[in-house]
Amino acid sequence: MRGPAVIFDNVSLQLGGTQVLDAVNFRVEAGALHCLVGPNGGGKTSLVRALLGQMPHTGTVRLEGEVSTPMGYVPQLPDFDRNVPMTVNDVMALLSQRRPAFLGASRSAKATRIAALHRTGVGAMGAKPFGSLSGGERQRVLLAQAISPMPRLLILDEPTAGIDEPGVRLVEELVTELHDQGVTILWINHDLEQVRRVAQSVTVINQRLLFHGSCEHWENLR
Repeated sequence: MRGPAVIFDNVSLQLGGTQVLDAVNFRVEAGALHCLVGPNGGGKTSLVRALLGQMPHTGTVRLEGEVSTPMGYVPQLPDFDRNVPMTVNDVMALLSQRRPAFLGASRSAKATRIAALHRTGVGAMGAKPFGSLSGGERQRVLLAQAISPMPRLLILDEPTAGIDEPGVRLVEELVTELHDQGVTILWINHDLEQVRRVAQSVTVINQRLLFHGSCEHWENLR
């Protein structure tokens, strides 16, 4: 089963009187591996947060097709207080929580989280303090929570920024595998070489829509 299509219909957004997005219209096709590119401050993360329901906006953002599980989301690597006494397993349980905490995690949910950590190469780190991990290791944990449970729509905000080359390869291989399984992927990406390697289609925004189409067409215009 393919993931849903994502439609941005005349989406505009202001922050503090500044126009961040201005009448943005485009469609991410069902099951596409789609990269969103543009300059810093161009509105890419704000657009994704509008999709997630985290930013007030005008216009509409909607999914077309069935979403049988929650969407997965990997945010930009956050600052984290290294003194907070949370293990990797604690962070996974918190971010992946689907029922009241006092009930505890189900056996199947724990198994799913453990499998996701192994899939992203940090399976042996469950008991380690999250704050003690390197930036690349923390990014792998965030990727693991995004695929636990497996989504039909995966949203990535610079998931390979600041991680080592093996980590970059792991993320690209995992994303390609999910795409092959029909997951719709919307990936904010500054690495244009990586976009060339992985993207099926591309949207360029800088407050307004500058380009939307196939990766091949985008390459021919550059």
